[in-house]
Amino acid sequence: MEGLAELDLGRRQRLGLAEAIWGEDKSAAQIAAILERLAALASEGSPGKGGGVHLVTRVSAEKAAAVLARLRHHRRHPPLALRHHPEARCLTLGPLPWTDQAEAHQAGEADPGIAPVAIVCGGSSDLVVAQEAWLALCCHDTRADLIVDVGVAGLHRLLGKLEALACARVLIACAGMEGALPTVLAGLLPQPIIGVPVSVGYGVGAGGTAALHGMLASCSPGLSVVNIDNGYGAAMAALRILKARA
Repeated sequence: MEGLAELDLGRRQRLGLAEAIWGEDKSAAQIAAILERLAALASEGSPGKGGGVHLVTRVSAEKAAAVLARLRHHRRHPPLALRHHPEARCLTLGPLPWTDQAEAHQAGEADPGIAPVAIVCGGSSDLVVAQEAWLALCCHDTRADLIVDVGVAGLHRLLGKLEALACARVLIACAGMEGALPTVLAGLLPQPIIGVPVSVGYGVGAGGTAALHGMLASCSPGLSVVNIDNGYGAAMAALRILKARA
């Protein structure tokens, strides 16, 4: 681990947010080494030393398989509680606080009026970013409902969800193309809204840049915006809002 990563083991105690590992630009060997170290620290039982759930973001299916194979081959201890979440392009280490709500989400039966956070996405193409946000919140034992395919191209779909969405304390809105969904929501609902531009769209969509610029130029006051495809960052912003309002 020396020279590879300096783990921020006090982040959960300091901020209430678990450390996350950016996996896209790390090799399978590097990710496996970091996870091994976190697992070893957790097994020591020292307060604040690697406990809780850890998240690795932006992990392709091929890289996830390589990480899992490497850990199975080299690890002499009991198997790690390691799970690949292909729908979110993430790995988690440690027991997830799965609840009835989580199971309902997986079955597509979640009630938008129950959870403190509602994650809304314009279309199924935005779903992987929305799923990253949902999983990051789940890692922090925070309930979140996922509302899919309510983009502004069929505005009646969104309007039919407004009463339920009004029950959430924070909204995360993921949208590609022109990125109008967060602006519309911020003009209709009063709670904090976090816009997530998604790298979906033809030509001038420019990998989410058009959606980012549209959200930043929004005429709806008080809309907050994170970087392109940053579902994890949106989830952490939502957690900070929830903690401040507790």
